[in-house]
Amino acid sequence: MKRDLVFLGTLISLVFLSLLRSGSPQHLAEEACSVQILVPGLKGDAGEKGEKGSPGRPGRVGPSGEKGDMGDRGQKGSVGRHGKIGPIGSKGEKGEMGDVGPPGPNGEPGIPCECSQLRKAIGEMDNQVAQLTTELKFIKNGRMADYPKEGKTDEIPNFIQFTDLASEHVGGKVLFATDDFFAPAENLLKKHRPSYKPKEYTEFGKWMDGWETRRRRTPGHDWCIIQLGIQGLIHGFDADTAFFTGNHAPRISIQAACLQNEDIPNIPPRGTKLGCAATAEEFEAIEKLESENWHCLVPMEELKPGYSGSNHNYFPTSSHQRWTHLRLNIFPDGGLARLRVYGTGQKDWSSADPKELIDLVSIVNGGACVGYSNAHFGHPKNLIGIGKSKSMADGWETARRLDRPPIIETDKDGVLLVPGSEWAIFRLAHPGVVTQIEIDTHHFKGNYPDTCKLDGCILTTPEEEEGILQKWHLPNVKWKPLLSVTKLSSNKKHFFDSVALQLQNVITHVKITIAPDGGLSRLRLWGFPSSICLLRPSERVLSSRRFPVIVPLRAMSSTFKIT
Repeated sequence: MKRDLVFLGTLISLVFLSLLRSGSPQHLAEEACSVQILVPGLKGDAGEKGEKGSPGRPGRVGPSGEKGDMGDRGQKGSVGRHGKIGPIGSKGEKGEMGDVGPPGPNGEPGIPCECSQLRKAIGEMDNQVAQLTTELKFIKNGRMADYPKEGKTDEIPNFIQFTDLASEHVGGKVLFATDDFFAPAENLLKKHRPSYKPKEYTEFGKWMDGWETRRRRTPGHDWCIIQLGIQGLIHGFDADTAFFTGNHAPRISIQAACLQNEDIPNIPPRGTKLGCAATAEEFEAIEKLESENWHCLVPMEELKPGYSGSNHNYFPTSSHQRWTHLRLNIFPDGGLARLRVYGTGQKDWSSADPKELIDLVSIVNGGACVGYSNAHFGHPKNLIGIGKSKSMADGWETARRLDRPPIIETDKDGVLLVPGSEWAIFRLAHPGVVTQIEIDTHHFKGNYPDTCKLDGCILTTPEEEEGILQKWHLPNVKWKPLLSVTKLSSNKKHFFDSVALQLQNVITHVKITIAPDGGLSRLRLWGFPSSICLLRPSERVLSSRRFPVIVPLRAMSSTFKIT
């Protein structure tokens, strides 16, 4: 049909041209022979088939076909690699004991030895050497006190064998301090050793375990007032600068006073101090003490920095006066980790009530430990400490004796049949008559002694000093029984009144013996002081060793219980 349209179009074009020419007769003759009419011919035969064309471009991907049916199961594959080893299984139950093997042949008889007695003696000497080695270790490291163990130290003075009278453990406290910016003055009286936390800071600066004031930018120096927990005689000080290496106080001095309760003004309570200085109200109250005029026990002395081995600064004092308060001066500012005030308690016996029972061995009243056989886990001076023991560490505990028999046996009364024992000797705060005894094994549940006994005697000061030098191996000392061998129980207070006591005379020293070993928490010896020792020195009869008692004897027959 397409071809017909083309042919029709061509025909119309020819007709139109012929009409145009007929309108111009002058050219008709000239152009008649030049006009050609083109008429399409007949359709030709079909041509030969051409060659196969090249493949066209790939068409678009059609839509996904439907899911085919599941194929047949394949053949079994080969064995894979070994997996990881699983966790170890739990331990199996213990198997039954095997049959007893046949006895071995008898050995050949030994050759008789003529030195059996010598060997026995050597064995006993070995036990004694082992015990002495243990004691020497404590004498070297402790000398009847808790010594610093860090680094190499200077020679340690003997006065640190006494009690720390200012420790918070016995009731010491700080009444006033000019400044507590970096660390409060209360840290001076802590019982435990100073510690250091390199990454610990407060909002005011580096955390320090001691008393540290700010760097002064005003006239004067820093100082504080300390109330002793135990009033008494002071034999020496230890100013510990541990860990204060670039900020320790360069110099200190110490003053003391003996104040009555009515002499102490109403000082505002300190509360929690940090990042602050004393208020005007506190200064006004403390000025009434006139502490700058107190007696000087330690003049201005330089302190060593708090490096290991040189942090302890010892200052002995020869004062024989009773003190109740201290003023610690640091010049001009800086820090101090601890202040230890070593001494012995002293009661004002002139004001003592003659009808009141007094603990004659308490450290508060002036009792002191003057010797012991073993103090492996705790010093016997803890026995006469203040209040109830806080733990086993706050009591006296010995090592286990090496001469214990392999098999422990008892007698008919249940007392252990053991060869050895341990002991401690105490000087009473005042010569007197003991009427009641309290022995406490609080906290000691699996390590309390089986039995104990007490003996008493009268010793002069030279005799006591000789006993200390000879480690109390004094054959001339006549100990008299105060309490016979008595069974003890664990974690319990034991009370013995005057009916159970065998000695009702005045004594100055007491010796407690425990068997075979173990620990006690407290020892209380309640009684009455001797009247002759309450007199003024000019009225005493020093040549006599018989001390009259200031209470009737019937008072000693009463039963006394402590709750």
